Order: sequence, then C-alpha cells, then structure tokens
Amino acid sequence: MSSSVNLSEYVAGILEDIRRNGQQAVKKYGKKFDGYDGSLALEKEEWKAGEEIPREDRITITHVIERIKRHHQDQVMTSNLVQRDGSLYGLVYRPIKRVGLYVPGGKPLPSSLIMTAVPALIAGVGEIVLTTPPSNEKIDPYTLFIADYLGIDEVYKVGGVQAIGLLTYGAGVKAVDKIFGPGNKYVNEAKRQVFGQVGIDGLAGPSNICVIADDTPDPEVVLADLQSQLEHGEHSSAWLLTTSRNLSSYCNREGISVEKLGDLATCVRKSNEIAPEHLQIMTSDPLDLLDKVQNAGAVYLGSYTPTAAADYFLGVNHVLPTGRTARFSSVLTVADFLKPISLAYTSQMDFFKNRDLGMRFAEIEGMSKHRQSMEVRIDEKKDERS
Repeated sequence: MSSSVNLSEYVAGILEDIRRNGQQAVKKYGKKFDGYDGSLALEKEEWKAGEEIPREDRITITHVIERIKRHHQDQVMTSNLVQRDGSLYGLVYRPIKRVGLYVPGGKPLPSSLIMTAVPALIAGVGEIVLTTPPSNEKIDPYTLFIADYLGIDEVYKVGGVQAIGLLTYGAGVKAVDKIFGPGNKYVNEAKRQVFGQVGIDGLAGPSNICVIADDTPDPEVVLADLQSQLEHGEHSSAWLLTTSRNLSSYCNREGISVEKLGDLATCVRKSNEIAPEHLQIMTSDPLDLLDKVQNAGAVYLGSYTPTAAADYFLGVNHVLPTGRTARFSSVLTVADFLKPISLAYTSQMDFFKNRDLGMRFAEIEGMSKHRQSMEVRIDEKKDERS
C-alpha cells in the first residue's frame, strides 16, 4: 500500500469490491496478497496435512484443548428467570447461530484458534467457519489438526481484508453473524468498518504486560516474564512497577519501562492507569492487592503463573483487551458467543397494578400511541369483581 493512500480508504475500497463482486474479488485479492488462486474451500485431501504433525505434538495439543474446555465449561450461562407478583421476568440465553474465526498467517499461531473455537463450541454455536491465509498454497498443519479435532469442517484459504469481506458479505459462502480472531492493521480496520453489518469481538492491538513486584521474586524470573510478551512484535510493551531497587535495576533493559515506587498500593494505582492486557502480581501476598485492581485484561498471581503459561496451557483464555481497552472491555468468554434475550411474562394483576406508571411516562414523552397500547387493555378480573 502506498504511504500516500489512507488506510481507511484503502480497506474500504477492497471491502466495497468484495461486496459488489463477491468471490471473484476475494480470489483476486488472494492472488495479489497471498499468491494463491486455487479453490478457497479446503479440499478433502488437504485435511491429511494435519495428520503429519508429530504424535507428541498431537498429544500436547489435545491435552491443552481439554484443559481449556474444562475451564470454559464453568462459564456456561443458564436462563435467569424470577417470579414476582405472578409475573415472570429475566434473561434467556441463545447461542449465536454462525460465527467466523480468523487465524492470522505469517507466523502461524494455532493457539488462537483453540482460544476462540472452544468457547464457541461450549456456548453451542451451530456453525463455525475458519478462515486463514495459505502459505505456499497450504494451511498450517497444526491449525488443520486443531480444526479437525474440534469438528470444524468449513475452512477457507483466505486471509487479510478479503477474509473479513468474505465472512461479512457471504461472497460465495454463507455470511456469518460475528467475527472473532486477531489480525494485522488491515484486518483490524476491516473489522472496524464492517461492525454493525456483522458483530466483532474487538480490535486487537500489540501485546503488553505489566508486572507488579516487591523484593521477593527471582529477578531472572521477572525479567523472563517481561521479555516473553515483547516477543510478539516490535510494538509490544512491558512495564515493571516495583518497590525493589535491586529488581528495578536488574530489569532495566531495552523495551521495558521500569518504575520504582514507594509502596505496592501506588504500584496498583499506576497499573490501573496503564490498564494492561496482562497483569502479573509477584509479591509476598498477591491476593492482598487483588481488590485494588480495577483495569486489567487478565490478572496472574504469584511466581508460578507466568503470562506465557496462560497463553497456552493454564486453561484461561488468552484473547484479551489491548491498548488500554481493559478500562471498558474484558477477556473472551463463553458469554461472547451467547445472546441474552430479555423476557417478560406479565400477569394481569401486575400489569394493571402498575399501568399508570407507563401511561404517565408516555404522556411525559408525548407518545400517545404508547399510552393507548396500555390503556386499551381491559381488566377482566375487575369486571368480574364488580
């Protein structure tokens, strides 16, 4: 993309082309950006690639998936209905019918597929579509193995903006209701532009980590944890907030912002301003600080809960809010794949006892038809009593 071309306009042009010209446009951009002009849908024989990964890796992946399943099973939400004055009020939950999962290309990150697909399956999503860009005309075999293990059989070899267009507009395939998965700035911009026509999980930015520590943890361990998240890319960031002079000196390395503060309460206040994606609390009593934490995508306590472990095998989800969005958004959960539907089943007694409240509000807002809708009903039980 030329530096003179605005990112928003550039992405909008591709999306509009796909909206108008469907799969023909998707294939055009697949050839341009991925060097691929074959079938978009994964062919039957291509699934065999997933069987080629080492047996030890297949065992590792299945163990990780089962751990993540167990953790997310605890998030299952059931209908919450309350009876009051002969009426029934509350919420009922329904899974999103069809979702699209985007797995980035380049350096494959198959764990991102696990983290989005598992909660979708537990929520009861009926149709899951996977899109991922091919490399040398092939999809990463680890991603294929995971998809096969989880029963995802609708897979398309397409990435970038064109994948978001395909999922949104149904360019030759059935459109989805919501899109999940991280991507580069082009994918993020595409998700931003299609939001409203389709749901999105959020706009993922560079990874970041914040560690709050006193003088109890091993400096080498703290440094390793901070540097682990810098591995995600040049725009990733890391903060150390500590009361320890020794630790602050040891971790004062390239890419790490270090602050030595007077007490741990001040460290937490500073962390809340940062609103980190990952917050590790490595102190003598980490639980003592938990109540003070307001803004964080995930909190990991103690010296044996590194962010890297949470990224892979702990069972908690690693799809987290970045770029200070932890101030208003949260970790991906089963609830992101469910729609709460408000329910009310009002008794005749409850309705007529409180109808005047609604009728007066309708008058306040000048909504005469709203008032009429409530006024036109007849209290049959009152007629029986008269």
